[in-house]
Amino acid sequence: MSDYAHPELLIETAELAERLGAPELRVFDCTTHLDPHPERVYTPRPGREDYEAGHIPGAAFIDLQGDLSRPADSMLRFTFPTPEHFAEAMSRLGVGPEHEVVLYSTAKTQWATRIWWMLRAFGFERTRVLNGGFAKWRAEGRAVDEGAAHYPPAHFAASLRPDMVAYRDDVLAGLKDDACLVVNALAADKHRGEGIPYGRPGRIAGSVNLPADDLLDDEGCFLPADRLRAHFEGLGIGPDKKVITYCGGGIAATADSFALALLGHPDGAMYDNSMSEWANDDALPMATG
Repeated sequence: MSDYAHPELLIETAELAERLGAPELRVFDCTTHLDPHPERVYTPRPGREDYEAGHIPGAAFIDLQGDLSRPADSMLRFTFPTPEHFAEAMSRLGVGPEHEVVLYSTAKTQWATRIWWMLRAFGFERTRVLNGGFAKWRAEGRAVDEGAAHYPPAHFAASLRPDMVAYRDDVLAGLKDDACLVVNALAADKHRGEGIPYGRPGRIAGSVNLPADDLLDDEGCFLPADRLRAHFEGLGIGPDKKVITYCGGGIAATADSFALALLGHPDGAMYDNSMSEWANDDALPMATG
């Protein structure tokens, strides 16, 4: 981790185990499951049942769709809420400026990086992602609690940083800008246009592909800095390149954005509604193959 520009964005299981119970610490299970759906690609299902069956001692649960997403139509499931909505939810969940937040998932790390990205975009910097998530925690035989835990309410102030969240027009502008690269975090087959699409099959025309899963090792931990850097440099992403990440609904994209932040990349945004919006607007350019 010492080779990352910002190793403090991650926390290892051993460090978290030593700090459990610290009054400033707020630990959250962020798990969501995506159940296959024949027409809508997937149906989101909060991982609360998994959480109550076993979680890191003291950790509370965040329902991304229920707590932190703007009510939307059937395809735009995880749209950023207003600052007021986000502040109310985080206050209710027990997070204030005096706290340090640790996020993990029992499923893919991208659920933790999504909420990390949201917290950062709303002005809260004291947030870390558990490297390897709950799978690594359990594999190491660490303590696990059942049931549910909650933190007392706090006061969270939210102010959106607009540079961190991209919208349709930002992506269109980025595609025309040689200083910008649009990066798809979906799997390679989705990028080519195979499988159940989010609307029209394929990818944003002119975008490149770096699947979020390629950034992790077999234990679900982020790759060492040199290997992460090689992935991005292979796409032509250096420190002077602006990056807009996207995926199906703004979840996997945050893993790519998080990895760039680990490396100290200074200029990046995440297309929030991603293919759930883009692929359903015939006026927007798509490509396959």
